[in-house]
Amino acid sequence: MKSTTLIRLSTLLALAIPLCAAAQQKPAKLQYKHESINISAATKDEPIAAKLSIEKASAYLEEGAKAWVGQRNCISCHTTGAYLRYRPALTPHLGKPSADMRDFFVREMEKLKKMDRENFQKGVRTAQAVYVAAGLAEWDAHVTGKLSPETDQALQLVFEVQQDNGAWQSTDCWPPYESSAYQEASVAIMAAATAPGWLKSKSGVALKAQIDKANAYLRDTPAPHDYAKVLKLWAATRVPGIAAQAERKELIEKIWSLQQDDGGWSMRSFAEPEQWGSGNRAGKLRAEPEFKNPPSDGHMTGLATLVLRDASVAAKDPRIQKAVTWLKSNQRESGRWWTRSLNNDKFHFITYSGTAYPLLALMKCGELPNAPRRVAVR
Repeated sequence: MKSTTLIRLSTLLALAIPLCAAAQQKPAKLQYKHESINISAATKDEPIAAKLSIEKASAYLEEGAKAWVGQRNCISCHTTGAYLRYRPALTPHLGKPSADMRDFFVREMEKLKKMDRENFQKGVRTAQAVYVAAGLAEWDAHVTGKLSPETDQALQLVFEVQQDNGAWQSTDCWPPYESSAYQEASVAIMAAATAPGWLKSKSGVALKAQIDKANAYLRDTPAPHDYAKVLKLWAATRVPGIAAQAERKELIEKIWSLQQDDGGWSMRSFAEPEQWGSGNRAGKLRAEPEFKNPPSDGHMTGLATLVLRDASVAAKDPRIQKAVTWLKSNQRESGRWWTRSLNNDKFHFITYSGTAYPLLALMKCGELPNAPRRVAVR
């Protein structure tokens, strides 16, 4: 009897050990790797930088996006999609973004245009189309200053695959980027508003009814969580009518209410675990050691700060200055700002936007120097 019990116990232990190992998920040795690019794993234990380095942060964005294209050859919301959506605005401070990346986006758009529309409405293809349009629109707005034929085509494609309710098909499993139709809708609407002159162009006028439907979706659909409320406020800064003045004030106050004592914000404070997408990450999130007291992170601190600035909150506001102090004091030695992934504890790709957002936030607060003249990145 005793030996049988021991055998059963040993069997259970043998089964449990792999499960525990899978649950803890050791971080990857490298976050991005391609040819000569080797970017170390992102970890919460990485030392804080002795001083702020815009150069290291910029190099991380450039090399991470280049490695992703070389290794994965796709547009992902968290890396390449983030690069072309956020990097062009930083041109006065970091220099011109990669023209090769824009060329890659154009090629991907051509592939998406040729796909049959039934398959298009599956997986992440719609999100890819939305981010292609958003990236090209930002390039036109901040690099060339004029609408390109490629951006026009990309926006036409986005509204061609729009759903009847005014939103776009979305997955519900990879928060925060690919877990909510609200996310895709905010990006699509901002792309349409950002592309220079597109809303008044022949295409924009022809698609006015669909554009109005998209605006109405974001205006009238209840935000699934507080993170989505930040996105709504951000979209409202570019598209009049999405949020009335009284609602904008409420959204601003919601962000302030979630600012932490150290001046930063935590992404985990902006939604209950079950509210992210289908709630499939709730177990992971509730098991995190910092679940009850999540630390401020680069992604949310950068995003909250830049959205507040876009919403006309003064840079000299003491609460904004407190956030700036956090951003300038919490960059890691690699140039990143640490942000733990909502999805798993392996690659933490969210540190990519968790680095782009802080740079944008610092720029909007007048904390970035102008770029020296240099050869554009290819």
